[in-house]
Amino acid sequence: MKVIPRMMAIAAGLLVAGACLAQGASGFPDRPIRLIVPFAPGGTNDVAGRIASEKMSQRLGQPFVVDNRPGANMVIGCEIAAKAAPDGYTMLIVAAGFSVNPSLRKQLPFDTLRDFAPVGLVGGGPYLMVIHPSIPARTVTEFAAWARAQKGQASYASVGAGSPPHLASELYKLMGKFDMTHVPYKGGGAAMPDLLSGRVSSFFGSITTLKPQTDAGKLRAVAVTTTERSPAMPDVPTFIESGFRGYELNGWYGFVVPAKTPRAIVSRLNAVLRESLNDPDLLKRFAQGGMDPLPGPPEQFSALIRSEMDKWAKVLKAAGIQPE
Repeated sequence: MKVIPRMMAIAAGLLVAGACLAQGASGFPDRPIRLIVPFAPGGTNDVAGRIASEKMSQRLGQPFVVDNRPGANMVIGCEIAAKAAPDGYTMLIVAAGFSVNPSLRKQLPFDTLRDFAPVGLVGGGPYLMVIHPSIPARTVTEFAAWARAQKGQASYASVGAGSPPHLASELYKLMGKFDMTHVPYKGGGAAMPDLLSGRVSSFFGSITTLKPQTDAGKLRAVAVTTTERSPAMPDVPTFIESGFRGYELNGWYGFVVPAKTPRAIVSRLNAVLRESLNDPDLLKRFAQGGMDPLPGPPEQFSALIRSEMDKWAKVLKAAGIQPE
């Protein structure tokens, strides 16, 4: 009859585990938190991270120090975060390309699933396709015809090889039956000078980054990548409306921390993030940039990362794109 002692031992173990979890978050945070942004300043990833962390800072009582580490489609910033101490004082904001990289690179300096612990989704929204206003086109159909006539001499910008905006352009080229030269940059902000000068002809980016330029007439908006129009730019049609049936691409952004960060700290950060995503000022600023807040538990974000990895692996294989 050793059942009772065993049950007592299990109960004691659970109490100890609970005490450890509580202790793991006790006093957290007591110093500034570093937020690694794996893109150059000015892009949606950067803007979304800054807005959300600002609201989290107000609730946690500690500042967030933004550390921009652009390059290699987020790989540089992700590697730094993966190797950081798992104590909750280093966070990383990732975008949809986080789930694409495992299918594009034979070797990554980190494991996308094992080396990070999801905290929660921050937001999401459509990509906006813009072109230089000197180009005689106002729709994606007209632009495809113009690009076809250039016989591959025109070029388009992206925020990095393999990034969702890059794949958005490649899908558009495939469906539109034309070719263009790909010019990758370290972020939307880095691409802007060449885009505004007309050195590159088109770009897929966030409404947050591009709307000020389209409002000023410096760029021309031609379509959004979601199935429905964006409330932030209701006059801009979707690709589907414009004759590209089946064209759809959604962007998302979320926070992760190094693996082995105490679960209590992850839960604390998630709770504060979800509360921050309901902040009236954040909601207003997100809406102005065409972003929707996506509050949810870490498990929801983890499931999205896995499902996106599976989806992009199939898409890239079907497209014949081999990992480098």
